[in-house]
Amino acid sequence: MRILIVGAGATGGYFGARLLAAGRDVTFLVRARRAEQLARTGLVVLSPHGALRWPAPPTVTAGAVPGTYDLVVLSCKAYDLSSAVEDFAPAVGTHTCILPLLNGMAHLDTLDARFGRSRVLGGRCMISSTLDAEGAIVHLNTMHGMTFGARDAVAAGPIEAVSTALGGAGFDAQSSARIEQDMWEKWIFLATLAAATCLMRAPLGVVVSSPEGQTVVTQLLDECCEIAAGQGYPVQPHWHAQTRAAICTPQSTTKASMLRDIEGHARVEADQIVGDLIARRAPRQSPASRLSLLEIAYCHLKAYEAQRA
Repeated sequence: MRILIVGAGATGGYFGARLLAAGRDVTFLVRARRAEQLARTGLVVLSPHGALRWPAPPTVTAGAVPGTYDLVVLSCKAYDLSSAVEDFAPAVGTHTCILPLLNGMAHLDTLDARFGRSRVLGGRCMISSTLDAEGAIVHLNTMHGMTFGARDAVAAGPIEAVSTALGGAGFDAQSSARIEQDMWEKWIFLATLAAATCLMRAPLGVVVSSPEGQTVVTQLLDECCEIAAGQGYPVQPHWHAQTRAAICTPQSTTKASMLRDIEGHARVEADQIVGDLIARRAPRQSPASRLSLLEIAYCHLKAYEAQRA
């Protein structure tokens, strides 16, 4: 299976490097600046699961995609989706599957409209990684999972081939018959994490150890779960209990990648992770209702964006 990975950053670069090491046919679609960096330093992964270095990883740039691919793995930031679609569109053939690993859910509508729902799989990844100053991918913990699945019966056929292509490549890859529920659960967790750590500018452990911090974090979790339930994706009690325990650990050093972006004065996915979630909430019963914590966090993020601009 010919695999095109759109982006060779902290997410796409990590999974792509593992696939290369497993002997898979992988090419990275990157921008000129990243292509030059990879040509100079190679694709470097620093991970508890073992370091990798590819001196000359296979790359192409927009406008130079050599034919179509069987699988396109989309790993760009959500705010770059429109430009990424134009870049990889020539790689999409009659039988191409598109596997997006973006945050939130809005990207599915964009991809469905452009390529058709039957080619667009559901996907999520669970990894904490970043790029260092030299462009190396630094894996920050031991978690490196990817889940994918068909969103309807029409797209179910290629899943076995995708599973074969992505399985056994040095990371946790699994197909799911409930992929949209999986994606919503990741969104709930990510929005809670981003809202809490960005609003307080601190890791989770510091937040929950502060006065009323645990209340803030659990209230954010409950707000996100309520929105998901209103959209038809209620979480199970055991998932809620496990997630609550994970985010309320006083020793936790976890912080959202969005907070790392803020600390680096970089662009953030405020609209895609927090804003779109708020937009899907049921209408307020009273116009005079107080702002929710999620809305306050979103205001904070938009103020950051305004100052950065």
